[in-house]
Amino acid sequence: MPVPNVLLSGIVGSTAYGLAHAGSDVDRLGMFAAPTEALHGLHRPKESHVSTAPDSTLHEAAKWCRLALGGNPTAMELAWLPPELYEVRTPLGDELIGLRTAFLSAKRVRDAYLGYATQQFRRLESREADARTAKHARHLKRLCHQGLELYTTGHLTIRLENPQEYVEFGDRVAADPTAARPVLAYYESAFAESRPALPEQPDEAAVEAWLRRVRAHFYATAGV
Repeated sequence: MPVPNVLLSGIVGSTAYGLAHAGSDVDRLGMFAAPTEALHGLHRPKESHVSTAPDSTLHEAAKWCRLALGGNPTAMELAWLPPELYEVRTPLGDELIGLRTAFLSAKRVRDAYLGYATQQFRRLESREADARTAKHARHLKRLCHQGLELYTTGHLTIRLENPQEYVEFGDRVAADPTAARPVLAYYESAFAESRPALPEQPDEAAVEAWLRRVRAHFYATAGV
């Protein structure tokens, strides 16, 4: 059943990064607004809808905001996609894109991106190389690169400038998982030594104001 009130959605993941190959899945991420009246009841509406045919994740607006305010790299992609990768783009979705920097803060971005990259590294260390080793390695390097860019410039470039560099890195790590360690160490040092372009705290007031506009819109249209 289609999810109503989708505000923003698009193609994310390997296709967006430029890392897709012939067998890659096409991943979609989006945001929807629950009917405002439903938020006042005893049972709150479902906050995420996940499907595998096709691969799609839709988060309720408030949940997406919480994820983005925490620096979540996956959620963050939705507000920084190249224009051609958006499949649904509403006026409220455009407003969100316009205030995407309000979600950013130095510590949360650093901790989230390095944290996710470290998770990828631990997966590489904890098991023998298999078909997913190269993929984990590619995403480790991507998370480090994109996170440092966001941390130092306040901008996130989703499509990688040189995807082949990441493919080759993945192949090297698949052959020798220890090859990932110096890359992670390099980025840990780079974060520590770089001056952030981001504020200490996100602009939660701006995010709250947007979310209240969403609630007002879907309360006003509930009886239409």
